[in-house]
Amino acid sequence: MQKIFDEVSSLDKKCYDKFSLSEDLLMEHAALALKCEVNNKIKSYNSTILIVCGVGNNGADGLALARLLQDEYLNIIVYTPFEVKSKMAKLQLERLKLLGVNTTNSLRKVFDIDCVVDSLFGSGLNKPLKKEAIDILEKINSIEAYKIACDIPSGVDNNGEIKNSAFKADVTVTMGALKTSLLTDGAKEFTGIIKKANLGLSSSCYENQTDMYLLEQKDLKLPFRDNINTHKGNYGHACVVIGCKKGAGVIASSAAFSFGAGLVTAIVHEELQLPYYIMQSHNLPSNVTAIALGMGLGLYDKNELKKILNTNVAKVIDADLFYEKLLLDYLNQEIVLTPHPKEFCSLLKLTKLADIDIDTLQSNRFKYVKLFCKKYPKVTLLLKGANVIISQNNKVYVNCLGTSALSKGGSGDVLSGLIVALLAQGYSFLQSAINASLAHTLAAKNFKSNNYALNPEDLIEGIKNL
Repeated sequence: MQKIFDEVSSLDKKCYDKFSLSEDLLMEHAALALKCEVNNKIKSYNSTILIVCGVGNNGADGLALARLLQDEYLNIIVYTPFEVKSKMAKLQLERLKLLGVNTTNSLRKVFDIDCVVDSLFGSGLNKPLKKEAIDILEKINSIEAYKIACDIPSGVDNNGEIKNSAFKADVTVTMGALKTSLLTDGAKEFTGIIKKANLGLSSSCYENQTDMYLLEQKDLKLPFRDNINTHKGNYGHACVVIGCKKGAGVIASSAAFSFGAGLVTAIVHEELQLPYYIMQSHNLPSNVTAIALGMGLGLYDKNELKKILNTNVAKVIDADLFYEKLLLDYLNQEIVLTPHPKEFCSLLKLTKLADIDIDTLQSNRFKYVKLFCKKYPKVTLLLKGANVIISQNNKVYVNCLGTSALSKGGSGDVLSGLIVALLAQGYSFLQSAINASLAHTLAAKNFKSNNYALNPEDLIEGIKNL
């Protein structure tokens, strides 16, 4: 996993103060990283590269890139729509002019361009764009070319919000370290693949301590059975409470069985047509080791719910329970919660932490996750979204491996089944949420058919083959 930071100006300052690296040297490494990305994709000397440069240090990175590329491609267009202002931007522009490289402040011809590099605005953007900037972004977005964003796509502000328009990149080369503003749900539409540039120091030297981490595929620990002399009891007994919307619980039960739980029992009021390997019972068995409830719950007897919730085993809570006040009695114990944004808004209101709508939450996902987990440090919270946020106490983990294929009914029920399977097998609450989320998103990512066609059975089958 990689570290994430809210800001990196303090990390740059450490380079200057502690390691005697100059701003100029860091910028040179930033430009080299951009150059490598251009070279990796654009192979022909006859290509045209458009570099759009702003007034500050983000623009200076683009100007430095133009200097490095000036003899490598037939046509380098350096577009400076505004007069440069920062000290480094002025210096980089002077260096370009000494090499005889011209810039232009107008962009009439927007075809036959092979690569566009966006160095207009950096990660410090803190206000809506003016009309002229919006027009520029719309024009360069319309160009059919490979698109690279320098540090962060222009138009994505320092909170990861898009107020009106933003550059839509195929790849974002972010400088020095990962930023939270790149990992919001709104920013995901614009960042493309995110690559981290080395600025002249290893990550261990450049970065400080943090409580935020980006999860990677290599972080997944599947529940492989390394011991040979075992039996089903060694892998736990997961129970899934089936509510009035029975399909949700059935999906979760199947997912739990396929992710290593030794036994799976569906808690039902009436016998159902379930896969033969899923047991059915009206009551919790005595050897239960983990419970999943809430998915498809609907109208469920409150006394029965309290009895289940009072059972002293690991639990994952989903869906309908986030609208029930009785859940408040269980937030001071270890438990996994898996709300989607609407459900999390309800949970925030129940806990009197905030009364907000979904749009407000989506613009401040990290803020409200941290707020909730500060009040309930024993809870492991998994907030669903384009980028999944998993938090416990002061630790925050982001899983950005998901795809739009998961935007289907039943996907969340599969996730609950995966979590309860790991809880049943003895994984910690945090590790259950992290590994289940990674398996869930990677299975969707590996899906070979059209992304609109994924169903829960496909997802479970994909998890079997990770």
